[in-house]
Amino acid sequence: MKKIVLIIATLFVLTACNTVAGVGQDVKAGGQAVTDTAHKVQNKM
Repeated sequence: MKKIVLIIATLFVLTACNTVAGVGQDVKAGGQAVTDTAHKVQNKM
């Protein structure tokens, strides 16, 4: 029983790491979009 709980906990932690990495990439892409838009507006001025 303890092995099953340990395996499930390990899988949960590994999945959480992948999810956090994905969120980081999404935030980075969002920041890049804001930066690109700011540069376009600045170049038009």
